[in-house]
Amino acid sequence: MANFDIDILQHSYEDITLLFKPDTKLVLGPAARARITKCREYLDRRMETQKAPIYGVTTGFGSLCNVSVDKDNLSQLQKNLVMSHACGLGEEVRHEIVRLMIALKVKSLAYGYSGVRLETVERLVDFFNEGVYPVVYQQGSLGASGDLAPLANMCLPLLGLGEVDYQGKRYPAAQINEKFGWEPLTLASKEGLALLNGTQFMLSHAVWSLYNAKKISAAADKIGALSLEAFNGRKEPFTHGVHAVRPHKGQIETARIMRGYLEGSQMIDGPGKEVQDPYSFRCIPQVHGASKDSIAYIESVFMTEVNSATDNPTILPDEDLVISAGNFHGQPLSITLDFLAIAVAELGSISERRTYQLISGKRGLPSFLVAHSGLNSGFMIPQYAQASVVSQNKQLCTPCVVDTIDSSQGQEDHVSMGANAATKCVRVIENVKKILGIELMNGAQAFEFRRPMKSSPVLEEFYAQYRKVVPFIENDEVMYTHIANSIKFIENTEF
Repeated sequence: MANFDIDILQHSYEDITLLFKPDTKLVLGPAARARITKCREYLDRRMETQKAPIYGVTTGFGSLCNVSVDKDNLSQLQKNLVMSHACGLGEEVRHEIVRLMIALKVKSLAYGYSGVRLETVERLVDFFNEGVYPVVYQQGSLGASGDLAPLANMCLPLLGLGEVDYQGKRYPAAQINEKFGWEPLTLASKEGLALLNGTQFMLSHAVWSLYNAKKISAAADKIGALSLEAFNGRKEPFTHGVHAVRPHKGQIETARIMRGYLEGSQMIDGPGKEVQDPYSFRCIPQVHGASKDSIAYIESVFMTEVNSATDNPTILPDEDLVISAGNFHGQPLSITLDFLAIAVAELGSISERRTYQLISGKRGLPSFLVAHSGLNSGFMIPQYAQASVVSQNKQLCTPCVVDTIDSSQGQEDHVSMGANAATKCVRVIENVKKILGIELMNGAQAFEFRRPMKSSPVLEEFYAQYRKVVPFIENDEVMYTHIANSIKFIENTEF
């Protein structure tokens, strides 16, 4: 079992990967507890002497910011906020992302700038550690005033409302609260706003997407190397000197990785090489490398957000300030989520082109990679299916961030649409897994036509492991099951 220590102010990407392990527990240590308590006590003192309204604490929300609420109704104000904002729509968010939402919300609140009570944060920690996942929906957030609708759905169970999933079954939140002996929370002033204002819906999808994009990038290199061997491609385009004169970091790194995969191969030094390979093989360092560089930049933005407080108003106890500003605005995430979708989609785009080359009857390979084409269609239609997914990615990669629609009677007049960018990015990543799965099927099929020559030890082992899951196709078979198994192989393999 691993622990994710909320006391730490600045977590690394490697720290964050612990949240993907099902046995990881959140630990709310003394430093985090002290920060939370200090801020809440400051806010309570401030409210005793404050005469001017404090947005969201003693007023309504959004364009209702000028409507004051009397002291006796402040708790009801916060409960009403959560209930009225729980307007999630569409497909449900997968548990592993809901899990990230909870952890990242705890982390943001634990900086001590939000004014929540310790018991509220502790209940979120309980949800995470006990594997209780609120039912959250993919649609409803504009990515600007925080991820209001999805975070409201996530926080309803704190009040004994809404639904949760626990150990594979769905329950009314009140039933799970009773099971664990959790009393529904009565929110204090500011707490509902603190729970809903924040970027944790966007950010959880961003972290999930980054984690999977790194794996896809690594998989694309190895699958590309296998396809290069199967296509009887050349090794010269991966020579270090070529990339040293155009020293993009990702390009140099990709070329080095490709040289490593090809080391010790008979195929790469075999006969029958053509003078030049198509771009989809020859330019692997340039294309894959550009995606690597993009992912590295995107990681820096995402990790800054992970290590931030994104609430509003921001409470600064040491400066005796409560300021309504805009740290909930999702623009930094929306731009980079659009960027990440494009960077990953390009790995899929070039993968499909390699597949197309492999089935084209070139370089001694049979048409559609079967010995008796005509009677057999072979690998004709997997490329069709792959092309359809590549085309969908092109449509999905239209940027979300350039759109905005006024909300809250014009008070919130520029929004990031980062939640749409977030869910879109997840779809693109899932699509690229499918695209790479089909390339791997084709590359492995073509690989066999190069026998008895051998590739490098690394690629031969990769091929052998793959053949335990997906067979060589002698004659036409039902293909969709093989495609599904190829995708699962990529998901289950460490690259």
